[in-house]
Amino acid sequence: TTVTETTPEVESDTTVTETTPEVESDTTVTETTPEVESDTTVTETTPEVESDTTVTETTLEVESDMPVTEQITTSEEQAYDKGLEKSRKSFGERLNAFFAKFRSVDEDFFEDLEDTLIQADVGYQTAMQISDELRDEVKLKNAKNKETIRQVIVDKLIEIYEASGNGEDISMHFASEGPTIILFVGVNGVGKTTTIGKMANLYKSEGKKVLLAAADTFRAGATQQLQEWGRRDGVDVVSGPDRVDPASVVFDAVKKAKAESYDVLFVDTAGRLQNNVNLMQELAKMKRIISREVPTAPHEVLIVLDGTTGQNALQQAKLFKESTDVTGIVLTKLDGTAKGGIILAIRNEMHLPVKWVGLGEKATDLRTFSPDQFVQGLFKGLID
Repeated sequence: TTVTETTPEVESDTTVTETTPEVESDTTVTETTPEVESDTTVTETTPEVESDTTVTETTLEVESDMPVTEQITTSEEQAYDKGLEKSRKSFGERLNAFFAKFRSVDEDFFEDLEDTLIQADVGYQTAMQISDELRDEVKLKNAKNKETIRQVIVDKLIEIYEASGNGEDISMHFASEGPTIILFVGVNGVGKTTTIGKMANLYKSEGKKVLLAAADTFRAGATQQLQEWGRRDGVDVVSGPDRVDPASVVFDAVKKAKAESYDVLFVDTAGRLQNNVNLMQELAKMKRIISREVPTAPHEVLIVLDGTTGQNALQQAKLFKESTDVTGIVLTKLDGTAKGGIILAIRNEMHLPVKWVGLGEKATDLRTFSPDQFVQGLFKGLID
């Protein structure tokens, strides 16, 4: 049987031919077969695809330090407690320093409080809201001593945090049939590729058949980085030559996912082209191709944000939300920052659900977001 696979005609960096594509594919499929013990790499040109398409089958034994069989050894509570340690310590120190200067509840008190909260990365809008509501609360409760006011501040933070999350959907959406397609967006350096690798490890460990698409063809080394994650996780990767139109990689990946009954397809994308307009047009092009092949897809569009960047992460979220239909947030590197309060700002100002958080280096440190555990992890020791 001969199967002819077609890929999109690449006309320019910002356009895509919406008719049936006719250009031969340059896409490479890296397939892993963990059962075989050798590390031999065999490159074969199969008769089922057009002559310039290569299928690279990598046969390897999974090394002991790979995360494929890594077990979750810490509880959810322990993971959040450890991952948010720096943020919790920083927030507590800022509150202590603020109250060390406490004299009375006057206008200077509220201005200093606003500055303290903004420095804690809860966001300007959230800081103003807390300050305004605290004025009323202090009057209502006739709060005058440090400890009472401190508790009112923390209670207000939790109240605003929980209110901004009311009705939000933090679950992942999966296709009822066919492959679930998840598109990852975000600027370079935030941990998109690493997040995909860790998430692929998680879903594969749950028994799902996972495929990765290396559609970040502009950043040097991006394809190789995703292929390495594929090797570690024991999952297949669809890729193309450097600087090939990302849409062609996406097209071939979706075709493969459908034809070979993959459960999940993760699509890595560029974080920067010549300018933001080109980047957003490229993302729109990929989404059109995905939707044309699978009308209900993409099932999730996750923006990956670096928790260490604080307010810059908030600005990135705004940029992508304005340009593409973001369904949720992955906040990475929370273990390495004191800026965990940025989740308060993102939820209160953006009304976007945080669906995943990175709480450490290991694959199992990528966790589905738990609002209750986050509150406990961030405000532990400050909550009655």
